Amino acid sequence: MPSSSVSSFLFFQRTALAAAFTLLAVNTSLAQTPPAPALPDPAATSVEALGWMQGFPPPPDKQITFDNPVGGVYPRIRWSFSHVRETVPTANVWRGPGAASPLPAAKPRFDIEAVRFQPMGGGEAQTFGQMIARTYTDGILVLHRGQVVYEKYFGALTPERPHLAMSVTKSFVGTLAAILAQEGTLDPSAPVTKYLPELKDTAYGDATVRQVMDMTIGVRYSENYADPKAEVWDYARAGGMLTQGANYTGPKSFYEFLATLKKEGTHGDAFAYKTVNAEVLAWIVRRASNRSLADLLSEKIWRRIGAEQDAYFMVDRIGTESGGGGLNTVLRDIARFGETLRNGGRAPNGQQAIAKAVVDDIQRGADPAKFAKAGYALLPGWSYRNMWWVSHNPHGAYMARGIHGQSIYVDPKAEMVIVRYAAHPIAANAGNDPLTLPAFQAMGEALMKPEP
Repeated sequence: MPSSSVSSFLFFQRTALAAAFTLLAVNTSLAQTPPAPALPDPAATSVEALGWMQGFPPPPDKQITFDNPVGGVYPRIRWSFSHVRETVPTANVWRGPGAASPLPAAKPRFDIEAVRFQPMGGGEAQTFGQMIARTYTDGILVLHRGQVVYEKYFGALTPERPHLAMSVTKSFVGTLAAILAQEGTLDPSAPVTKYLPELKDTAYGDATVRQVMDMTIGVRYSENYADPKAEVWDYARAGGMLTQGANYTGPKSFYEFLATLKKEGTHGDAFAYKTVNAEVLAWIVRRASNRSLADLLSEKIWRRIGAEQDAYFMVDRIGTESGGGGLNTVLRDIARFGETLRNGGRAPNGQQAIAKAVVDDIQRGADPAKFAKAGYALLPGWSYRNMWWVSHNPHGAYMARGIHGQSIYVDPKAEMVIVRYAAHPIAANAGNDPLTLPAFQAMGEALMKPEP
């Protein structure tokens, strides 16, 4: 099913089911640009302006709790995306005992916010600063040659506070799988059942690990928000992202839900973005490494890049981390991760944190022809490799992407990394891409220009 099937907007869907599920990362782009709705004023709907969770205790009408699904509706997400740990169970990702790797600041030679770009689809040119405001940014950081040339926070987000990464999580899981493959712990060409015999009678019974890593899996699984019978809701209930209710009899964990999935289509034929593939890959890397996802991320990436804060995952009722969208980090630490990739796996602290071969494999991307079958009109010529979105543009840029505007944008040619957390009223990235993608590219071009 093309991703245009998820074209309804959570801002307008005030039903309890759709509202609660905005805390889960399920899709990162629409196949077609939706009609532009009249969006709310970012300033007038800020946490400060509306008073969410302010006071001791907060007034009843300003409280945001897991059991009240309107907590997942804009504008409340401007608070909840920066306070996930206060509403749901989580698993910690330890940063390790060492010092944080440096992120030195540098004065840019031009006004970052004044950089101009042409939005997708035409219209008047805009500035980088306008993009920041108009895409409901919670925090944004621009690195050039390893130095911070721009960093700002808005709303409830502060430098030391973790923010929900949504489907940026998938790119961490894909990177962990690629690391294990490079180390010889995981065989991408092996059948999924080598690691997960429990899935032999499911959609994954005749799939390979590589097909899971690149999301070319034929599985019957709908992420259509408008359909109350879509499998996405069963997934959300099983994973504890929605309340299960007293009479609930369905799967009660991620593992139980994944074992119900049936095949639909042909494996390896086309890219099809479905969050369950990330959950299957997370299960595979746990089984191959005999480590929890939180411990594995700490060991293989978080400690090595010199993270300054612990990260954490949302978990289901048996403590299983959400590999599809449950990671929470501070902005500066995903900047360190992006900078590590830009430098061929060498972290800002000088350590070779990730093998260069792993980074090279991500940057090469996969088959754009398979990606094109998914119908992403805003991403022509792109591909998907190891759960990273690869542009194949002249700069060789690639991205981690999450709903509501979360992103890591790596531009190797411009020696630039941009990381952004946001709380856009529109979940799918078609609400962000027409401004953010050309703005990121314009920033890279501006940073490449020689000094006068």
